[in-house]
Amino acid sequence: MSPRKPNMESSIYFGADGWWHGRVTMGVNSDGGPDRRHRRARTEPEIKRKVKELERLRDHGRAPAAGRKPTVAAWMETYLTNIASLKLKPRSLDDYWSKTRNDIIPGVGRHHIDKLQPEHLERMYRAMLDAGRAPSHVVKVHRILSRALKIAHRRRIVGENVATLVDPPSVDETEANPFTKEEAKAFLEAAAKRPTFMRWIVGVGMGFRQGETLGLRWPYVDMEAELFRPEWQLQRLTWRHGCRDSHACGARLHRFEPCPPGCTTHKGYKRGCPKPCLKTCTRHASACPERKEGGLVFTRPKTKKSRNAVPIPPVFIPFLHDHKARQEEMRTAAGDLWVEHHVVFSRPDGRPLDPRADYEEFKELLKEAGIDDRRLYDGSRHTAGTILNELGVDMPTIMEILRHTQISQTRRYVKGRSHLSKDAMRRMGEFFVPAPQAPTETRTETADTRAARAQRRRRIR
Repeated sequence: MSPRKPNMESSIYFGADGWWHGRVTMGVNSDGGPDRRHRRARTEPEIKRKVKELERLRDHGRAPAAGRKPTVAAWMETYLTNIASLKLKPRSLDDYWSKTRNDIIPGVGRHHIDKLQPEHLERMYRAMLDAGRAPSHVVKVHRILSRALKIAHRRRIVGENVATLVDPPSVDETEANPFTKEEAKAFLEAAAKRPTFMRWIVGVGMGFRQGETLGLRWPYVDMEAELFRPEWQLQRLTWRHGCRDSHACGARLHRFEPCPPGCTTHKGYKRGCPKPCLKTCTRHASACPERKEGGLVFTRPKTKKSRNAVPIPPVFIPFLHDHKARQEEMRTAAGDLWVEHHVVFSRPDGRPLDPRADYEEFKELLKEAGIDDRRLYDGSRHTAGTILNELGVDMPTIMEILRHTQISQTRRYVKGRSHLSKDAMRRMGEFFVPAPQAPTETRTETADTRAARAQRRRRIR
């Protein structure tokens, strides 16, 4: 009879099924019983390699936890529901959910996370690019998945974060296209004909983000100290089901077949016909009788720096007083229909401006001012940073006005102008090679007359 093996020693044997088997003691399970893992292979060298690898993970404290591993779809739902929701801002969490539903789950959702390989991610990224997704979108998907797998690795659910073995596509940084000084003035001249004129003064002249501008409230406007305090921002969040069975709640809205060519039902949709529902669809929360956490919502800015007070240019103060007086007239006219939100920029009934309508108005103003099409961010935040730089304001001061946390971020917002670069290089050249001076004519003036000079020449002869 062979002596008993020491504790924690692995065993290898050839089974009656024609396979080599290895069993490794990893420790103790949560119920107090021994945690022994099983491996099998066709050859003895192969099973020895697998056993040694498992022993190495155990000795270094990197062995994955026991039990069947969840699929990528199941883990992403757990991660977003119980982990990411405690840290992320609502808008960011909505974005994570959107990319998980539309990209990660259809791409690799059925794989168990311990069986996920770099090749699976690379094929998913390639398919996304072939389908017309922007490289920046693919990079965001990669970061979301990598963060989820990092948490799984930290909790020893998987032995390795395979997303770190994959290089996402390269992204060319979108070049800013801010207004020139002339374009900014033309834009504000067009906006002066509208009741929302003050909103565009704040956006273009002070570099506020759209959400910060629309979420600005009167209690945080100090006219005497000439300060704006952007303590809140207005965002549109995705509705969530408040009922218990979200699939059954949206039963009447489920569509499992794609729309036929020339669909007239969704002809007004800017993004075309919506995708068919999955068999386990849990969308359509906007129609839920107990819907929650959606619509236009006031949220805190993402960083503490974003809430810093911003000085109001003194010349803007009279416009601000006039705007407040007009709003008081609207409140009186609305009467009982007025919904008080204390927002600086409101609709005729007191509700905040809709960001979608605000975006459409920006596009209309571009056409009225004769300016080529560009992003709202270019026409507000990038424009403010660039014009401040042209006026000679130093970069740290611009960083404080735009409320950035890093000066490198501010530099990306400030775009150089070609006429300023040309003038700078002209002065540089004149420093090294001074321009040649034009010849000057020297004249000697005398009191002699022409006759006296002629007589003197005759004497010399």
